Amino acid sequence: MNHRHGKHNSPRADTWLVLVGNPNVGKSVIFGALTGRYATVSNYPGTTVEVSRGTVKLGGGKTQGVIDSPGVNSLVPMSEDEVVTRDILLNEDIGSALQVMDSKNLRRSLLITLQLVEMSLPLTLALNMYDEAGERGITINTERLAASMGLSVIPTIATQRWNLDKLTDAFHHRGVPVSNIAYPAHIEEGIASIEALLPKTRISSRSVAIMLLSGDETLMDWESKNLKPETIKTIDGIRRSVQAKYQDPIGYIINRVRLKKVDAVVEDVVTQKPPAKSKLSVFIGSYSMHPVWGIPILLFVLLFMYGFVGVLGAGRSVDFLQLVIFGKYLNPWAARVVEYAFPGGIIHDLIVGPYGIVTMAFTYAIAIVLPIVGFFFVFFSFLEDSGYLPRLAVMVDKLFKLMGLNGKAVLPMVLGLGCDTMATMTTRILETRKERVIVTLLLALGVPCSAQLGVILGMLGAVSFTATVVWLAIVLLTLFLVGYLASLILPGDQSDFILEIPPMRMPQMTNIVLKTIVRVEWYLKEAVPLFILGTLFLFVLDRTHALTFLERAASPVIVKLLDLPVESTQAFIIGFLRRDYGAAGLLDLQKKGLLDPIQVVVSLVTMTLFVPCIANFFMMIKERGLKATLWMSAFIFPFAILVGAIVNFALRFLKVSL
Repeated sequence: MNHRHGKHNSPRADTWLVLVGNPNVGKSVIFGALTGRYATVSNYPGTTVEVSRGTVKLGGGKTQGVIDSPGVNSLVPMSEDEVVTRDILLNEDIGSALQVMDSKNLRRSLLITLQLVEMSLPLTLALNMYDEAGERGITINTERLAASMGLSVIPTIATQRWNLDKLTDAFHHRGVPVSNIAYPAHIEEGIASIEALLPKTRISSRSVAIMLLSGDETLMDWESKNLKPETIKTIDGIRRSVQAKYQDPIGYIINRVRLKKVDAVVEDVVTQKPPAKSKLSVFIGSYSMHPVWGIPILLFVLLFMYGFVGVLGAGRSVDFLQLVIFGKYLNPWAARVVEYAFPGGIIHDLIVGPYGIVTMAFTYAIAIVLPIVGFFFVFFSFLEDSGYLPRLAVMVDKLFKLMGLNGKAVLPMVLGLGCDTMATMTTRILETRKERVIVTLLLALGVPCSAQLGVILGMLGAVSFTATVVWLAIVLLTLFLVGYLASLILPGDQSDFILEIPPMRMPQMTNIVLKTIVRVEWYLKEAVPLFILGTLFLFVLDRTHALTFLERAASPVIVKLLDLPVESTQAFIIGFLRRDYGAAGLLDLQKKGLLDPIQVVVSLVTMTLFVPCIANFFMMIKERGLKATLWMSAFIFPFAILVGAIVNFALRFLKVSL
């Protein structure tokens, strides 16, 4: 490839630089480093996909607009994110592009590079994660890569801001690369025939012709706006005529030619020294994906989580903070100070009363939930860095296919164990709308967030391991049945399962500590204000006697159907603000001796399935729309009560010993 210079192709002062790349390659980090605080985030018109825009200050007082496009695996769209990125390139006033690449997986990144080159966009390559490639024994000859592609190649480490200052070259890059890929003769004839029918576009007409010849149905709107009906019919005729000459789909043949070119480049510029692997990591890495031996490994992981989070975190740590630090020192001290200033009345009760900010909100948020969250974040960070999660996705792929999903769906669901709100956003990695709706429903229905799960494990740990198995079996069975039925009801197809499997490795303690600190900081900023708000809400309900009214109104359901004490009503009420707040309320009842083992299991099953927290509720509206969210909520509320009632009846009828 080489550069062609032309006046009409030069980026103007009012054009945008667009950042393009695969998911999770560091685009957003580089975007933040370039734009600083001069950035805005908004939905791309007509979609739920967020796009960040900002400006960067260049020399001479000039500014340049920058767009951070959604991560893509191909510019032949298979998901809403990929449609948005393709539309940005096709419709926005793009002057140049900066592709952020994963140095560890050059092959995957170069497939996008070839498509960008075919669009005739001025292009610079940022070879990111350069340090991680070195750690894996991967060496890339950047000079040879630059010469081979006819592009500027800049190695970067975005997290350390290494070489990011050199990326400003992308703003001044005027050279337009020319593709030298030749497809089979009949396909080239089809491309030329379609190209002759197209109007002038912001990207090369050849690239648009290739998309249309491949049968890209996501371009139908663009065709209807830019082409006459008879032209569309002619293009469709050309496509069918070319397709008749091949057994394989045209898009598959085109992709195969591109991959052949990519493989030749990779073979020329990449050398790899196999990283040292311990026999244990190789053993665990291979057997953790096995359909039979992977199950004992998964059970061991769950058992370790039960002991680490449930027993050590939710048991001993919570007891120490709640009974010693808060029970013997902080709360009595706060009560004495408040009683000195406010001997009685509403201010006194608001701070240290039964529904006081100190005695309830801070005690729940800091003494009960924080240690559980901290221990879970340590465990979750270990799983992330070890490389186990992608292997879990491979192992459960066949099971998830029964729900109209594939193994990749386990990733947002596992992420939901950290935060359902963020997990709902990451359903964008799933290719079809059907898959995104099903996973959003399952996240809202029965995937407890880290804080709630920690409290649940703490409560179950105080009962028995049998109680934990019963709760887990009921929740998993419910999720599977709902997912299976949803796959039968909702229209649409499931996508193919393609996932990169990293090597198993021992996580670095510094990374685990850093991730845990960041996540705990996030929890404190988000959760504590909501705990205070929830306590104020309960305080007002108690003062106005509305809480008593609600408890009486809910008693036919709470007391008679679920066999729970009427005091548990308030736990379900505030559970909508924060799931973990509601679970903490149940834990408080258990510590007061108001819940027997069966009531513990019934209350936790109901709370787990009961309702998404308010933050996740709003995220569901944002991602899936108001109508779909209301339908999901209308199903979840009564369904949770129904399952709880069935569990209560079954456990008591069968006289199960917990």
